[in-house]
Amino acid sequence: MFDGLLNALGDLMGSLWIYPLIAVISLVDAIVPIFPSEAPLIMAGVYAGSTGSPNLILIMLCAGAGAMAGDHIAYSIGRAAAGKIDRIPQHTRRGRAIAGAKRLLESRGGMALVIGRFIPWGRIATTVVFGAMRYPQVRFTMFDAIGVTAWALHGTLMGYIGGHAFEQEPLKGLALGLGMAIAVSALIELVRWLLARRQRSGSPVEAEDPQPTGNTDRISARG
Repeated sequence: MFDGLLNALGDLMGSLWIYPLIAVISLVDAIVPIFPSEAPLIMAGVYAGSTGSPNLILIMLCAGAGAMAGDHIAYSIGRAAAGKIDRIPQHTRRGRAIAGAKRLLESRGGMALVIGRFIPWGRIATTVVFGAMRYPQVRFTMFDAIGVTAWALHGTLMGYIGGHAFEQEPLKGLALGLGMAIAVSALIELVRWLLARRQRSGSPVEAEDPQPTGNTDRISARG
């Protein structure tokens, strides 16, 4: 399915249809992780770098707009299903992703949206958790705009660099762009893990159990 999608996208790189298609792919990926939207984004950057088409700025704008719309849908789902989200077992993949998103929100506030954009499964878990914890929507939109802008810029530029490096061989350009994007995401995840480990090791041991925070509505609007 994924290979077929990439082949179809390759055929559309010179068509105006590529712009709404990139927007739709980015929107869907923000809600349901059927396939990684970074690959089509990087592929568009490769063709922009090697052939000059599609337009790099328009690709970034369409990808960012689609991703932002999808993030707001996921945020709304989180607000509507807060109780069900809290009951997801933590030993499951979804449970671990949600627990990690909650820790990221508690430690980084609104910047968790920016960080989560570059973590596998992180973007969906983070936006849903922000909704479930009633994070103020105005601040959510502000940080989400920063996150999707950085994400769209990162993906298209990685592809553009690969396209310039292999102008006559787009597949090699795509491989280079994907490799660089994966390396950047891995580096971000490593830095996040090291910071979390350092924070845990430096935290004093509590003499008593902290008071329960109660309903998630009480979560403060950190940013």
